[in-house]
Amino acid sequence: FLLGSVLCAIAPNILTLILARALQGIGGGGILPLVQTVISDVVTPRERGQYQAYFSSVWVAAGIGGPVLGGLFAEHLHWSVIFWINLPLGALSLALLLPKMKKIPVFHRKRKVDWLGGVLLMASAVIVMLVLTWGGNRFAWASPAIIAMIGSALFLGVAFVWHAKRTSEPFLPIPLLSGSVVPYAMAAGGCAIGTMIGLTVHMPLYYEVVYGLSASEAGLALIPLVAVSVLGAWAAGRAMMFTKHYKRAAIGGVTVAACAATALAVATPLPLWQLLAALSFMAVGLGTVFPVSVVSIQNAVPRMQVGTATGAMNFFRSLMASFTVAVFTAILLMVLGGNLTIGAEHQIGSKHAIAASDMIVAFRYVFAAAAVLLTTAATLVILMEERPLSGPQQAPAEMAE
Repeated sequence: FLLGSVLCAIAPNILTLILARALQGIGGGGILPLVQTVISDVVTPRERGQYQAYFSSVWVAAGIGGPVLGGLFAEHLHWSVIFWINLPLGALSLALLLPKMKKIPVFHRKRKVDWLGGVLLMASAVIVMLVLTWGGNRFAWASPAIIAMIGSALFLGVAFVWHAKRTSEPFLPIPLLSGSVVPYAMAAGGCAIGTMIGLTVHMPLYYEVVYGLSASEAGLALIPLVAVSVLGAWAAGRAMMFTKHYKRAAIGGVTVAACAATALAVATPLPLWQLLAALSFMAVGLGTVFPVSVVSIQNAVPRMQVGTATGAMNFFRSLMASFTVAVFTAILLMVLGGNLTIGAEHQIGSKHAIAASDMIVAFRYVFAAAAVLLTTAATLVILMEERPLSGPQQAPAEMAE
């Protein structure tokens, strides 16, 4: 991640920047599941929900502060500072972590890396991302290019499954995705994060056109949707620590979120404060899903597969986020027609003037799609098996220390 940041900062052209960002993404993509796996090594399952709430707090702080700092750096310093700042932050993180990491117990043996399986899965995922990004925008959904990419993604996916079933240590063990916990928790978490990311990407457009907010004001109006989710994560974390039926927190939370999305689909337009209140309720509900889904997955797999399962969960969440953004964009394009183009979404007025009434109609469908996703998430959490979580009293002494 740090090497990619340096290469991004000194990139002489856009191609180098893209390749450096890919390297940075590989490193950054490994940090997230690694941190969640380390948490699972040092605290018991019943306590992990609370630590996932801490994790969510840091995530939200970074999500809010990052764009603000990025804008300040680009406007008053230089765009490369966005990448240079990762070096002192990374050095500080390493200085804090390395002395402590040696004390963490190791529960796995050395394993061979399934490079072929990783290449097949990543290639399929990249093509899926391109389809979701380009479909309905650069190419029509029924165009030969999109059809060819879909076919290629399916072929690579089938090849990955075929290879995974025939190797002793696959990149992603297929049986890991079965059972009464893992697939339900992954899908529920994917629906939740997809809804949050999809609305976060598109709500600024709604704020600007319907309420006449400036770009900076629209950014601030996103805070209820993003920041308030921490409250839900904290509530779910406490429920997991002190109650037996921890799943109820997520069921209640995501049901509230689904009701809020349904209300927005039916009652839009609302006064701005009522819209922000509804989004706040939605965010609290969404926040309950994240710790419950993470801990449920980690609690359901063998200890040596916790890292693999956590990585697969984050991979699926990324795919669902891209899918949801693409679906919401497709809805807006279908309703608004030629008045909206990708790339000009957040620059309304530069080329196209979109009537507020048209935008209201379009977002009714967006909110309805969000309600469907959240209802699906609630159903999945209900169907997920609720396995007992071991408590602090069962933690080894060295972990407690």
